[in-house]
Amino acid sequence: MAKKVILTADRPTGKLHIGHYLGSLKNRVALQNSGDYQTYVMIADVQALTDNARNPEKIRNSLIQVALDYLAVGLDPEKSTILVQSQIPALNELTMYYLDLVNVARLERNPTVKTEIKQKAFGQSIPAGFLVYPVSQTADITAFKADTVPVGDDQEPMMEQAREIVRTFNTTYQTNVLVEPQGYFPPKGQGRLPGLDGNAKMSKSLDNAIYLADTADELRQKVMSMYTDPNHIHVADPGQVEGNMVFTYLDVFDQDKAKVAELKAEYQHGGLGDVKIKRYLNDVLDGVLGPIRQRREAYARDIPAVYAMLQQGSAQANEVAERTLQEVRDAIGLNYFK
Repeated sequence: MAKKVILTADRPTGKLHIGHYLGSLKNRVALQNSGDYQTYVMIADVQALTDNARNPEKIRNSLIQVALDYLAVGLDPEKSTILVQSQIPALNELTMYYLDLVNVARLERNPTVKTEIKQKAFGQSIPAGFLVYPVSQTADITAFKADTVPVGDDQEPMMEQAREIVRTFNTTYQTNVLVEPQGYFPPKGQGRLPGLDGNAKMSKSLDNAIYLADTADELRQKVMSMYTDPNHIHVADPGQVEGNMVFTYLDVFDQDKAKVAELKAEYQHGGLGDVKIKRYLNDVLDGVLGPIRQRREAYARDIPAVYAMLQQGSAQANEVAERTLQEVRDAIGLNYFK
C-alpha cells in the first residue's frame, strides 16, 4: 500500500515558539516517525513575502532560524523532505494556472483570509499576492500530491478552497492528475496556546511568546513574568486558576496530572504563592525545552551543513514538483513540442 503524502509549512518571519511546537511541530514529528507517511516540510518564504515584500532581510534571516527549530524538535531530513518554497520554480507556474480557475469574489469570501486582512490592517491596500495566497497554497499541496495537510482548525476554509480548485481543474481538463487534500487537525487539547500575558494568541508581535531558541535564563524570566491572578496579592489569599496562565501551561505540559490537581487545590484554598508555582512551571517547561535547546545549539554550530540540508531537500522536492507540473501541462494541452 502506498504511503499517504503529507505537506506542512511555516512562514519564516521569526523563530518558532512553543505554541508552534504544541500545535504542529510535535505532531509532525510523530507523523514522520510513524512510518505511515511520505512527509514534505516546507519553509514558505514566498508566502511570507506577500506581506513582507519590503523587508526581505527579515525572511532571509528567519529562514535558517526556522530550519534550526525544525531539526531541534526532531524533524529528520532522512525521514522528511525539508524544502524552501522559493527554490521550487514549478510552484509559480502551477499557481498561475490555478488562478484562472478561481474568481476574486471567492478569494475575498475566504474566512481565513478575511480575518488575516483585518488583523494586518491592510485597509484598501491589500497586496495582490496576499489575497491570492490560498491559490499558491493549493499549488504547494498539489505539486507533491499531498492528500494529508496538518493544519489548525482556523485553516479549514483554506483546505476547502484547495479542494474546490482541485475539483475544478480535474473536471475542466477531464483528468485525475490532482489529488484532493484533507486537513489533519491537532488532537483535542493540542491547539492554540495562549500567550504569556493571557492573550488568546501567542506571537512575536505581541512579545508574549516563549521561543524554542530561548536560553534557560530567558525562559525563567518569561515564566516569572506570566499573567496569573491579579487579585492574588498575598500568599495566603485564595487564588483563581481559570485564566491563570501558569496553570493553563501546567495543564498542557506537566504529565503529572495528580500533582497539577494538588497545586490547583492549594492555590485556590490559599497558601501557595505565585513565585513558587512559577518556579515549578519553569522546571516543567525546561524539562520539555532543555533537550530541544541543546540540539538546536549543536546544529547551530554548523550552519553551512544546515543550508546544505535545505539545498538537498529542495532539489529532491523540485524533481517531484516538476513531474506534477508536466502532468498538469499535459492535461491542459500546453506541452506543444513533445
